[in-house]
Amino acid sequence: MQRDGRDIRVWILLTTVYIVWGSTYLGIGLVIETMPPFVSGGLRFVVAALILGVFLLVKTGPEAFRMNRREFLDAALVGLLLLTGGNGMVAVAEQHISTGLAALLVASTPLWLVIMRTVFRDRPHVLTLTGVLIGFLGVAGISLTGGMSGGSVGVVVILLASFSWAVGSFMSGRAPMPKNPFAASTVEMVVGGGGLLVCSGLAGEHLVLSEVSGRSWAALAYLIVVGSLVGFTSYVWLLGNAPISLVSTYAYVNPVVAVALGMIFLGETVTAMMVAAGLVIVAGVALVVSTERRRVP
Repeated sequence: MQRDGRDIRVWILLTTVYIVWGSTYLGIGLVIETMPPFVSGGLRFVVAALILGVFLLVKTGPEAFRMNRREFLDAALVGLLLLTGGNGMVAVAEQHISTGLAALLVASTPLWLVIMRTVFRDRPHVLTLTGVLIGFLGVAGISLTGGMSGGSVGVVVILLASFSWAVGSFMSGRAPMPKNPFAASTVEMVVGGGGLLVCSGLAGEHLVLSEVSGRSWAALAYLIVVGSLVGFTSYVWLLGNAPISLVSTYAYVNPVVAVALGMIFLGETVTAMMVAAGLVIVAGVALVVSTERRRVP
């Protein structure tokens, strides 16, 4: 299959990732109100992996999970980078900074991806690079509005999470992965979720069921079904079927969604400056999308 933007499935799943993952920052914030970040993340991905794995076995049989040792190990490493390192550190950071600011800082991911592409001699088109820089200027504009605040620890952790996520995304598009993308998602989620549970033990976290609120359970269920089963599997499919610069534009749209949800559900104020910066982000995404769509792989 051509790795470009002419497949209608690319646009359907990309829109899904835009909306779903923008909402997961709010979901994570609600979960960690009464649940430890590592254990909640581990439960989220292990349960999602079990559901997806059973579904695949029932629908297609064990053939879907036919993979060699190299494919399994690469999928496992990607799972650790994306979920244990990337998603796990986002949950930790949201203990120190707001969900909206976390989403904004994750927008540094495409910049890491551009650097990696350049290092590996897959130089982005000048318009792609321009779109990335425009989008980042929009993110910076939102960050400078003063509507959100956070500690330096949370900021550093989020930037490390972005780097880990970028490395995992870059590797996923280049390393030999399981041929069935849903089997790849299952491996990544079970290994990444297991890594989070190991981190939970090392961090000395304790899950006290009697202290978990109803809305934390509801948010965790949403993250499992919508954030992981729908969002993550869509993302994994996109990594194998669309240009990485096009896929990474989710990092510019997610903050807009996160800020909007914060305004609706958490009563956060949205200033004129934030609206203007959001329009700049959309302009950057539009430039990247249009450029990647015209590129011949």
